[in-house]
Amino acid sequence: MQFWYVYVLRSAQDKNFYIGSTNKLERRVKQHQRGENISTAKRLPVELLYFEGHASKDDALRREKYFKTTKGKVTVRQVLRDALKSIQ
Repeated sequence: MQFWYVYVLRSAQDKNFYIGSTNKLERRVKQHQRGENISTAKRLPVELLYFEGHASKDDALRREKYFKTTKGKVTVRQVLRDALKSIQ
């Protein structure tokens, strides 16, 4: 079984989140860190704060879409509240 991942990166430069999904998490995070993604290239460095695995691509895409909504952003911040305190 191949898992799909939803992940949250945080830019050290502007403190904003980037939310994405992939089936190869380690490779994708490295691409972001090397500046190979237009959305994060000018916001380097970025660090992986959170990820979750899903058994299907559709489930991962649905969760990614939710995390990008206003309510989803609140959820992300609640899940990460302790981590965010330690890196502020």
